[in-house]
Amino acid sequence: MSLYYDAAPLLLPNSDQAGSLKSRVFNSKGHKSPPKQIFALVTEASKWSPVLSEVIEKSRLLQFERKLTPNLALLLVHDLLLAKRGISAPSSHPLRLAVERHKARLHAELTKARLRKGLSSIEALRERIEAKDGGEKRAYNGSAVATGLESEAGFGEWPHPRWVRVNTIKSDLDEQLKTTFAGYKTVQSLEELLRYHPSSAEKLIHVDKHVPNLLALPPATDLSKTPAYLNGHIILQDKASCFPAYLLCPELEDGGCLDACAAPGNKTTHLAAILHDGGRAAAIPNIYAYERDKGRASTLLTLLQTAGAQDHVIAKVGQDFLRTDPAKTPWDSIGALILDPSCSGSGIVGRDETSNVILPSKEASDLLPVRSKKRKRRPTIDTTLNVHDVSEEIPIREDKPSDQLSVRLTALSTFQLKLLLHAFHFPKARRITYSTCSLYAEENEHVVMKALRSSIAQERGWQILRREEQICGMNMWKMRGKVEACIDIAMDEEIDTAEIAEACIRCEKGTKEGTQGFFVAGFVRQVESPGTDQLIDQEWEGFSDSSSAP
Repeated sequence: MSLYYDAAPLLLPNSDQAGSLKSRVFNSKGHKSPPKQIFALVTEASKWSPVLSEVIEKSRLLQFERKLTPNLALLLVHDLLLAKRGISAPSSHPLRLAVERHKARLHAELTKARLRKGLSSIEALRERIEAKDGGEKRAYNGSAVATGLESEAGFGEWPHPRWVRVNTIKSDLDEQLKTTFAGYKTVQSLEELLRYHPSSAEKLIHVDKHVPNLLALPPATDLSKTPAYLNGHIILQDKASCFPAYLLCPELEDGGCLDACAAPGNKTTHLAAILHDGGRAAAIPNIYAYERDKGRASTLLTLLQTAGAQDHVIAKVGQDFLRTDPAKTPWDSIGALILDPSCSGSGIVGRDETSNVILPSKEASDLLPVRSKKRKRRPTIDTTLNVHDVSEEIPIREDKPSDQLSVRLTALSTFQLKLLLHAFHFPKARRITYSTCSLYAEENEHVVMKALRSSIAQERGWQILRREEQICGMNMWKMRGKVEACIDIAMDEEIDTAEIAEACIRCEKGTKEGTQGFFVAGFVRQVESPGTDQLIDQEWEGFSDSSSAP
């Protein structure tokens, strides 16, 4: 079963790491299955994903089998229906059984999908999919040649650079420039580096002006076999992914820190490095890293070890941040939190062979009519979501009807807001960053506005971290939040929507800034508010299903 656990995260957008699917598979240190087998499964499942996602949705598999995630379901159904040997797992494994008990329905839906396309056999369908996949790859390669750049973006967009963060727990910028990047020519502008032609013999590097210890290299640069990468002296991390920890800017005296959605660990290790730079190693407060998904947690643990952060970070493997009691030790001493929750992934740069993968959606199944001899009411759509439902970023299908897109965004933003409001309950917390790799206002400015209007924010004195209060590099960043998106949610004329939008940070993909699509906002609490002690003394009862911002 390890094959599917290794492959499942690769079907999801990765907001932290750059690189092709092939490099991510073959250079990973945490996989238990052979890299060739993982690569083949992910590649084939991605090609078949438009058909298989429809099959899974129409069979209501995700409705009946709640333990299955969309990406695991896609992989298991692919092997059940298309692999010669079926599912590569023990016959008694719970997830194998969960899929195989719906075998007849899944086969029937695959047949219906084939017939709707006017194809007489499964082989004809296979040929159609292979032909389409080949055409898309030729179109992709053509656009890269047309721009004269080895670009991971589409035609007419700027290529996405290789971003590298120097891990200051083990090294420093000067050391890396003199060793790993000796012989590289430093260019002052990122634009000059992005115009780099892959046939050039000259090696270029750019030192970022916004985030300390961050370097940009041409897109095709492969550092996976360098001693610096293998020993954790450098970490491959997208620029925008560095914003949350840098904007948080924790101080040693703030107390403990917490990363609520930690895997794969880049933001956690960045936070550890920032604290390490701020004082003696022995004085660094504990950083708690939550990761409910045990498969992703293994990646987190590996990176913590490689980066040398294992002495500073306490990993809460398989544990749910939403179930913590903020009033109990050690959570009552947490001073700063990073929240980078599950999101639509709409801002991720399509960088590899899985960029067009379509994952099945439970919400799409909910919208299907129920056939029954008895007359029943159509089930209402449940837009509540918890950490068990969305432990990963799940791409939203661009071809989905607007009502289905709205349902998905409502579900995601409900979960995101619940996470943020829970963070507001931590009694000693003074700083929080909230981020997504989404372009949608529903997951970004709307969540920020609803959080600021919540009763807990007003009772505890939570405010937006204004632009003029932000650390220098983030203050300098020009692209800010959308005023109109803040106005959409503002119900109080006293709320300064322009100030809130200016406090929010946005990134766009495909620009000469070299980032993916990203959003981050900071929250601060300046003083104790009246009634805080009473709130702290109350027993934490968690969130009810009806809890929401007013």
